[in-house]
Amino acid sequence: MIHSKFDLVVSPANGFSQGTGQIPTFDLANNHPFQPFIPDHPDLPFPDPIAAESGNTESPPEYRSAQPSSRAQPNLRRRRLPSSSPDPSVTGIRATPEDGTAVASPNDSIPPGRADGHSSSHKRRRLATMRADGLSTNGFPQASNGSIPTSRKASMNGQSTTASNGESHTNGSAKSLANMSYYGHRREEVTRIIMQSLYEMGYGGAASMLSAESGYQLETAGVATFRSAVLGGRWSEAERILIQSFRNGGANNTQRSSPDENTLLLAEDADRSKMLFYLREHKFLELLEAGDLGAALIVLRQELTPLKYNVERLHALSSFLMCPTELLRDQPGWDGPHSVSRERLLAKLSRSISPSVMIPQHRLAVLLDSVKQSQINNCLYHNTADPPSLYSDHMCDRNDFPLQVTHDLTQHSDEVWYCGFSHDGTKLVTAGTDNTVFIYDTSDFKVLQRLDDHASGVAFASWSPDDSKLITCSQDKKARVWNVETGRCLLTIDHHSEPVTAAAWAADGESFVTASFDLSSQLCHWSLRGTSLHKWKGGFRVQDCAVSKDGRRLVAADTDSKIHVFDFQTYEEVICFPVASKPTSVAISRDSKHMLVSLAEGEIQLLEMDTSFVIRRFSGQKQGKFVIRSTFGGADENFVVSGSEDSQVYIWHKDNGKHVETLGGHISGCVNSISWNPTNATMFASAGDDCAVRM
Repeated sequence: MIHSKFDLVVSPANGFSQGTGQIPTFDLANNHPFQPFIPDHPDLPFPDPIAAESGNTESPPEYRSAQPSSRAQPNLRRRRLPSSSPDPSVTGIRATPEDGTAVASPNDSIPPGRADGHSSSHKRRRLATMRADGLSTNGFPQASNGSIPTSRKASMNGQSTTASNGESHTNGSAKSLANMSYYGHRREEVTRIIMQSLYEMGYGGAASMLSAESGYQLETAGVATFRSAVLGGRWSEAERILIQSFRNGGANNTQRSSPDENTLLLAEDADRSKMLFYLREHKFLELLEAGDLGAALIVLRQELTPLKYNVERLHALSSFLMCPTELLRDQPGWDGPHSVSRERLLAKLSRSISPSVMIPQHRLAVLLDSVKQSQINNCLYHNTADPPSLYSDHMCDRNDFPLQVTHDLTQHSDEVWYCGFSHDGTKLVTAGTDNTVFIYDTSDFKVLQRLDDHASGVAFASWSPDDSKLITCSQDKKARVWNVETGRCLLTIDHHSEPVTAAAWAADGESFVTASFDLSSQLCHWSLRGTSLHKWKGGFRVQDCAVSKDGRRLVAADTDSKIHVFDFQTYEEVICFPVASKPTSVAISRDSKHMLVSLAEGEIQLLEMDTSFVIRRFSGQKQGKFVIRSTFGGADENFVVSGSEDSQVYIWHKDNGKHVETLGGHISGCVNSISWNPTNATMFASAGDDCAVRM
């Protein structure tokens, strides 16, 4: 309800205050009278306090609507306490240059009570978006970690007062409350992170009330102005703030207790050229999208080029000038429409701004994810895709882990060298020294297909991305492509002069790679018609190969104890590095970030794909003479699982390296291959020399 009167009288019945005057008031318990309340809106932008106070019409409409305006009459003066000092950055009070007398700005609010502790006869209800008063009778502001100027409540004899539904009440010592930690955490940090999350979830009114109650603001005036400039596409204003911030000392600007709306507190590693490049690059792209090639060319030549930053990216931007406008969005590096791309730009720039003044996006969600991941990492038997609850500590039951043999597949008459589930988990392929390949239905483990066209042992098989085709690799020096549904051979690759050891599909399923011991053609890229698309230079024999799920990388393990990583788009070798002993297999994680390499001397290494950095080593299994194919396992690939020459299966936790289980099941000989069902976390298969495949 809106009232047009100013002098307030608290009504216990409805909380409204009425009197005479001109300032509209409303009940904070109700929704804002000027805009609808939108609960649980995931992408609601933060309100712009600077734009709201100044009436800046350049802010985007959705941004301006995030908070109400709260202007007082310009002819009203705020009563000052005798011992207080001005704090213009947070209260709107400004000192005149002649005598330093503080005068109220149009945005000042009336304090909730008199300095002597008696209630004022006239009170104004504080709106949800109005800043709390910043004065204290003892001269001490509320405690802060020094990162931002806090909006402080007026206090009487050291007692903090807050306005709520027209009532003035004390809530303990402001100084002692601000200095108190929240169970070991800084109160200000916790409060501001909660405020940010409330805005992100769509509870803007609750966030504003929390700000008024606590006396903390989410952002400084400078950050709010910078945010508004970036999201509003006011590039000159955004640049001016950045340049002024670097001039004022950037990250070393700690002596400024109250940064104004024209400066930012920057991160220690903030790079001026980098931040300006991001801004001007975005300006260039938007001009191109608008069809203003002349202005875009000026930005490229006169603003971006002089920065001498990221020359490779400059060349890419130059190529955009020759691209038709309708095709720009399809170019690599194009960042999408304004509403999305400006948010992404702000997120990139925020990494160079001190988090103490501009909290990184979705900070509470990131912290909660960290807590969840920590619990998962410490849960030895975690094997579910469902995220842990926040309500209680997480621990999976060992009884829910696949520890018992449920099926014994004995169709093979000799050693089984390979087993692998289809991507949808509905089928299982097995292959061995009996020259035979079996395809099973995993719902009942009945044989769907028996493929026996190979003339020698089959060492490997690979499912196409859509599971409609299967490649088999044999010691008869041939690779065959099969139709899974009919069991018909679609293509035979007989180009190699040595056994074909492995194969891998391209991400689109339209081509594949074969690996061989053949020194002259150890790696070949084929189309589904059997046409050779590329043949890598010879000189080494390949034991195993794999293509990342994103289609960017081809990894090959050779018999000379080296791992080769190729760019699968350009065929160029990205990196080649040695390993401690002969690698017997290589597997790539589903997220294409890590690879798992099995070594003949009984060690398994988890490495970063791009850097070849060894993240973790796993040992304990027995390996020396035979090829053993280890792999990732579990619902979220939380495990590393491998066979062993002692007839057992070993399982480790991928993230903490702990040994989880050692499982029996095979009668004798080596366990050669392991495969974990990608859609059923409670099922994995092992293939061994005892002619059996066990589930």
